[in-house]
Amino acid sequence: MPRTSKDEAELVVQSEVLTSRHAELGEYTVAFEEYHVDADGTPMFKGLPDDRCQCPHWGVVVRGELRLRYADREEIYRGGDAYVAYPGHVPVVTAATEVVEFSPTVGLAETLAVLAANMAATSELTS
Repeated sequence: MPRTSKDEAELVVQSEVLTSRHAELGEYTVAFEEYHVDADGTPMFKGLPDDRCQCPHWGVVVRGELRLRYADREEIYRGGDAYVAYPGHVPVVTAATEVVEFSPTVGLAETLAVLAANMAATSELTS
């Protein structure tokens, strides 16, 4: 059975906003994410359909608060909550939020490519 831990997962992002570590477990990727500041993901999802994440995720909020904004609603999850993020969401987090999230690897890779391009464009604007 595939397994990993936060310490074994590969560091994918280390920034002032978040630390994200990923590991592939079969057809899924587990992400261990810690947010260091309050963050609204809206600008990072520009370029995806409806400018929202289209990849489903299943996760647990270890601590803090995660909000998922959909076109027609907002869902709020707090430390200890398990959640399902359906396609069409944008995450909003508070500082010190930590989540463990599972996603289909192929769909996540497509989303991460757009996020990386948006992060690069943002850092170019602030340089």
